[in-house]
Amino acid sequence: MSVKARNRVVDYLVYLAVRAFVCIVQAVPMRAALGFVSGLAWVIYTFDKRHRVVAAENLAAAFPEKHEAEIDRLVRGCYRHFCSLLIEIILLPRKLSIDSWRSYGKLVNANAMMSLLMSDRPLLMVTGHFGNWEMAGYTLGALGYKTYAIARTLDNPHLERYMKTFRQRTGQTIIAKKDDFDRLEAVMKGGAKVATVADQDAGPRGVFVNFFGRPASAHKAVALMAIEFQARIFVIGVPRVALPMRYEFICADVIDPADYANSPDPVKAITQRYHTAIESLVRKYPEQYFWLHRRWKTRPKSERIAANN
Repeated sequence: MSVKARNRVVDYLVYLAVRAFVCIVQAVPMRAALGFVSGLAWVIYTFDKRHRVVAAENLAAAFPEKHEAEIDRLVRGCYRHFCSLLIEIILLPRKLSIDSWRSYGKLVNANAMMSLLMSDRPLLMVTGHFGNWEMAGYTLGALGYKTYAIARTLDNPHLERYMKTFRQRTGQTIIAKKDDFDRLEAVMKGGAKVATVADQDAGPRGVFVNFFGRPASAHKAVALMAIEFQARIFVIGVPRVALPMRYEFICADVIDPADYANSPDPVKAITQRYHTAIESLVRKYPEQYFWLHRRWKTRPKSERIAANN
C-alpha cells in the first residue's frame, strides 16, 4: 500500500507552532506555566468525547468497585495529569541538572537502582505510559549515566529532529523503534542500559497477558531481548507525588531472564511479570496512567471466534 505524501508546508507550520509554544512555556515562571493546566484539561475533557469515553470504559473495567462519580473524577484527573506532564517535560531542560535534580525527584531504593546501573550486564529499563516516563532518562543523563531509549520516529521530519535533540540533551541516545535494530543489538551486546515504554497494544501477533483482570496483547520484544542478551529487566515508574513537578523514581520489580530458563513459555512469563509490576504502580496512582488509549483493543482468538458464533 502506497504511503500518502506529507504536506511539507503543513509539517513546517506545525513545527513552528510547537517551537513557539515551547518558547512561551519556558519563558514564563513555572507556576504561571502550570497555572492554566486546569483550564486546558477542562477544555480537552469537554470536547474530546471519544477519548473521554474510552478512558471511562477502561477505568470502569479496571476498577469495577468504583462508582460512576469516582470514575469520572479519575478521568478528569487523567486529563489534568497529562496536561501538567506536557508542561513539565517542556520545562525539564531549564529546571533539571546535576545540581538541582533532588528538588524534583527522589530515588526510592536508590542502592538497588545504582547497583543495576553500574553493572556490566545489559539492562532493560521498562515502564508504561505512566507518571513522567521521560524524566527517568533525562535525569540519568544529567547524572552522567549513558543510557539509550527506544522511541518511535515521528512522521513530521522537523518535529522528529527537534524532539530527538530535546531528548538527547543530557546524553541519552535515541534508537529508532523500527529501523535501528542493528544498532540496538550492538549496544545490548556491549552491556548498555536501554529504556522502553512497553505497554502498547501489540495486535494479533502479540502475547496475551493479564492486565487489570483482562487479557491484553503485549509485544514480545522486551522478553526476547532479555533472553537473547541475558539482560535484566528493571521495571520503573516515575509518579508525581507533589506539585509543582515533584516525582519519585520507584523500582517496581527486577526480572532476571535466567530465572525462567526452565519455563515452558519464558516469553509469556516474563512479559506477564513486568505487566504485573506496571499494574501495581498504576493502582497506586490511577489518574497518572494513559487510560485514553485502547490498551485492550486486540482480543484473543477464542473471544473473536465466540463473538462470531
